[in-house]
Amino acid sequence: MSKITKEQYEFALARIEELLPIVDDATPANDKNAVELTVMSDIVISYEKEHYPIEKPTVSELIEFSLEEKGMTQKQLAGEIGVSPSRVNDYISGRSEPTLKVARLLCKVLNIPPAAMLGF
Repeated sequence: MSKITKEQYEFALARIEELLPIVDDATPANDKNAVELTVMSDIVISYEKEHYPIEKPTVSELIEFSLEEKGMTQKQLAGEIGVSPSRVNDYISGRSEPTLKVARLLCKVLNIPPAAMLGF
């Protein structure tokens, strides 16, 4: 596929907006609107991959996000993994990295996939 221009990208975005109300789960995959929606989505995805690559979250962002998601405080997390609340704050602020043992506990308590914790 050749490079997608900003104009093509913007056209595809606008077209997706028009197609979304028309195409639903009941629409057959070979319906012309469904096919066009797939093509427009592919254009948007490949343009965004090139122009807006997603950075992998840092360990501190993973911990912070997981705490928010679980509605857990830093103090509660500290109790669960057996470290001081200030140590948890160090992990979140990026001042220090958890040890392997603590990282394993963080993955377990916060349901963080180990591959994400390792930066994969």
